[in-house]
Amino acid sequence: MNRFKNLLLISLFAIGANAQSIDKVEAIIGDEIVLTSEVESQYLQYLSQGNSKSDAIKCEIIEDLLFQKLLINQAKLDSLVVTDEEVDTEITKRLTYFESQLGSVEKVEEYFGKLKVEIELELGKVIKDQFLAERVQRGISSDVKVTPAEVREFFNQQNDADIPVVPTKVEVAQIIVKPEISEEQKDKLRDKLNSFRERVYKGEDFKMLATLYSDDPGSATRGGELGFVNRGDLVPEFERAAFRLKEGEISEVVESQFGFHIVQLIERRGEQINVRHILLKTKVSSTALYNAKLRIEEVEKELKAGVITFDDAVEKYSDDESKNNNGLLLNPNTMSTLHAIDEMSPALKFVVENLEEGSFSSPAVAQMPDETKAYRILKLNKRIEEHKANLVDDFSMIKDFAINIKKQEELMKWIAKTISNTYIKINDDISACEFKNKWVK
Repeated sequence: MNRFKNLLLISLFAIGANAQSIDKVEAIIGDEIVLTSEVESQYLQYLSQGNSKSDAIKCEIIEDLLFQKLLINQAKLDSLVVTDEEVDTEITKRLTYFESQLGSVEKVEEYFGKLKVEIELELGKVIKDQFLAERVQRGISSDVKVTPAEVREFFNQQNDADIPVVPTKVEVAQIIVKPEISEEQKDKLRDKLNSFRERVYKGEDFKMLATLYSDDPGSATRGGELGFVNRGDLVPEFERAAFRLKEGEISEVVESQFGFHIVQLIERRGEQINVRHILLKTKVSSTALYNAKLRIEEVEKELKAGVITFDDAVEKYSDDESKNNNGLLLNPNTMSTLHAIDEMSPALKFVVENLEEGSFSSPAVAQMPDETKAYRILKLNKRIEEHKANLVDDFSMIKDFAINIKKQEELMKWIAKTISNTYIKINDDISACEFKNKWVK
């Protein structure tokens, strides 16, 4: 049912841009309608990805839209609420994404053939409907659970050909030694930011200064603006400073893992804030990088001599936050310590593939998330070779499969029941589709 969910981010704008002067209602679901333009815009988006024409795919699009309208209709019957703050935050996130892809607000307006305010209005309705639909769908399956016995039963019922192959996975720990930044360099950055702060209070535009001088390319093009974020979304030092501000006020210089900032509060809505900032990153000198290399080579000598264990070296020498988790690299998609080796970055994969379990690499330069360089030693804690899924090694994964199947079953039951209790009218020209559910009564 969610086949085309990701396409909505772009194709929904095409509805307004490409709709004819007289649109047509293809279906009525309770108080909701499906328009020809909705079907056609998603189908055109599908074709634009290089796919061939297919009546079956168009029918899938139609059924997906029918399902979404059924969820939205139910949300309104249940008096579910989506706040303006939630919608505004999501609008900002999506417009920020479009700007990052296209380069500027002006190019976004040009691409969609609309002013920013028109895009925001159209996108606001789309987002509200999506949030309503998602909340109903979550509610349908929120209580679904499976017992260990049900997981085993589910697995034993699978044909051998249906049991998935689990790719090779690894668990990796690291020691990071970062180049030291001199206090003199830090003071220069603080002084520069304080001069910007004074210039704003004397009448200069914070947005212009951010555009000209900020080292955060993602926000600099928007005058340093981040858009609405929730408490907990930002790094702690930045967040503490931002939430203390009054509207229009500018913070003192804040140091974070990304560099040095000054922050201006644009607007606060409860536990959400919209801020702009200027970031100045520390620049690593070749001398500092060389000294980091010498330091990590000393760590390597201690490890090879057995003077210190890898775990103790992580705690004693590592300059990275991962030291608080025994140096383990977390998979950002699953938050697990296991990584599919083929999904790793090429540089990381190259090193890990050549390590034996329990062994560690020679020090090498690594690029950190903030784009600075540091030296790193990697240790391969565990390697699980490619294999057919089994209950011993892959219980959590099989449990997730079992839960998803059970959720899908609950969802199909809900759809069948709700369809029977909802007014539905389908036009003859789409009733010929072979739907999975009985939309045509």
